Amino acid sequence: MSLKPINDILGILEQQAKWREDPFQLLIQSWAEIVGTVAAKHSRPLSMQRDVLRVATSSAAWAQNLTFSRQALLVKLNAKLSMSLVDMRFSTAGWQKSKEVSQPQPSFLPSEHPSYLGDIHNYSTVSKTTEQNANQAFESWSRIRQARSQGLPLCSQCQSPTPPGELQRWGVCALCSVKQSSNNI
Repeated sequence: MSLKPINDILGILEQQAKWREDPFQLLIQSWAEIVGTVAAKHSRPLSMQRDVLRVATSSAAWAQNLTFSRQALLVKLNAKLSMSLVDMRFSTAGWQKSKEVSQPQPSFLPSEHPSYLGDIHNYSTVSKTTEQNANQAFESWSRIRQARSQGLPLCSQCQSPTPPGELQRWGVCALCSVKQSSNNI
């Protein structure tokens, strides 16, 4: 057993960690720095196969523009990321698909949902203790459900307590609405 200084061991571990890093993820992270911020807005790396990088562009003009500067980009990429890319291919194919993935899904407030009950009811009768087992958890859930359903209007089909928003939107509870729509298919 040899005794190596900690700095040598840390250096070896750091090299191993860099070796294991995904080169494509590093490329994506530094894409704007390599191609420039304007070109980065109109291009996205899609994949790397057999030392060829495929890049989606927002238009054919951007694909042509980047194709003309691909040799300079290859030099930058290979130097910055310690890669051995041979070529780059630019195309508008995949631009819409990759754009959809990067856009966040629109969110809505819970109060906008038809099943939202809000703070209509006082839950002071329901204990907020941590449950010890499944039976106690079910009993607590059951008490909460009963407390929440007090005073709610009833569904015209199944007579179950239903949030007013569901009745306004569908005329019945959500479950009966699903049953109606599946029967119509």
